[in-house]
Amino acid sequence: MPKAAPTLTPVALLPSLAPLLHEWLPRQRWFAGKGRPVTGFSLASVTELLPGCLHLLVRAEQPGTAPEGGDVYQLLLGVRKVLPPPLAPALVGHATAGPLTGLTVYDALQDPQIAALLLERLRTPGRLGPLRFGCDAGIPVPAGLAPRLLAAEQSNSSLVYGDTFILKVFRRIHFGVNPDLELPLVLARHGCPRVPAPAAWIQTERPENATLAVLQPYLRGSQDGWQLALRALADRRDFTREAHALGRATAEVHTALAAALPVVTLGRAQTELLATAMRERLEAAAQAVPTLLPHVPGLRAAFDAVTKVAGPRPAQRVHGDLHLGQTLRTGAGDWAVIDFEGEPARPLTERRRPQPPVRDVAGMLRSFDYAARTQLPWRPEWAESCRDAYCAGYAASAGTDPRDEPELLRAYETDKAVYEVLYEARHRPDWLAVPMAAVRRLAQD
Repeated sequence: MPKAAPTLTPVALLPSLAPLLHEWLPRQRWFAGKGRPVTGFSLASVTELLPGCLHLLVRAEQPGTAPEGGDVYQLLLGVRKVLPPPLAPALVGHATAGPLTGLTVYDALQDPQIAALLLERLRTPGRLGPLRFGCDAGIPVPAGLAPRLLAAEQSNSSLVYGDTFILKVFRRIHFGVNPDLELPLVLARHGCPRVPAPAAWIQTERPENATLAVLQPYLRGSQDGWQLALRALADRRDFTREAHALGRATAEVHTALAAALPVVTLGRAQTELLATAMRERLEAAAQAVPTLLPHVPGLRAAFDAVTKVAGPRPAQRVHGDLHLGQTLRTGAGDWAVIDFEGEPARPLTERRRPQPPVRDVAGMLRSFDYAARTQLPWRPEWAESCRDAYCAGYAASAGTDPRDEPELLRAYETDKAVYEVLYEARHRPDWLAVPMAAVRRLAQD
């Protein structure tokens, strides 16, 4: 790799990297701008993270985005003269212009040597250019843990080290405080055992503050709730005991968040704003998916009903995107909650806003419906029993039953189902029947 400092400036490197990224970046699973051409790139940040490894924040310019308004992606790129055969799948391309001419560029996270060096860097707090490395001294990270890249990631990339720690590397970067670091840190300091505590992390201070990666204990031998639910359905087994325990775990997380962070009160005006946002999302979804149109009046009634219930409502920090796939059952049989990033498509300011805890409950109730629909014939009674058990478990721990707020629970579940219709219509048309079944039910309640 060229060592002269000027070659590491964004302006100097762009001629080498832009042609390669035009071909490579849109093919990645975590690229959010699929379906729209990339018209250009700009490099927001360049740091030589390790020998032979560049850390980049790259802004992808696409039609429909304002200048300097494109999505920003985090890339760790290795540079070699020749790429060894085991790293062939990591190839980004061969540079033919600029300071990297004649060199091979590849995805460094797939390189075990660089991944191992990255862990060593995480073990020591400090700064490197715009990057800041932090850690929790109470969670020691051993040296020499062998890395492996998980293949099942979608919106991010994850490295597992020695089946002891897992490093989540955020790909699409949102500037601001990321709740996926903020909330687990808060919960760890509050002594909540339901969420793996961050052991180390990487942040950037330029061009703005952002969380880039988080290292947490890896729950070896754990299974995610989605796969457990599907296995129970395939075996025609009851899942209510697991659902009840999961409800208790959710309530424990909510209780800890309410104790550690401010709780606010939503008055009538704030509740009306909440309902208005739901109505607007419904109208936009119905325009995009005409199948929704006959159900719009009934769905809108669910949102209207929220504003007619008198009395203030408490709101607090919540998970924001809770479903079975965001939970893990450990080998000891305990439930853990993970991935506090929230819905990535929504702005960070919205994801960090206090909300009624019922929102998380509604997300999990929708997840039970999804699981039940994966098996034919459809088993709505399985989903209903899980939904009841989950709410009962939540009530047993929190002291308040989500079903005691039927209007708010219905509104949030309706809002989630509308979002699901839009998502499935765009990405998985074969799954559209799942949220549409909920839409028909919710429009008639």
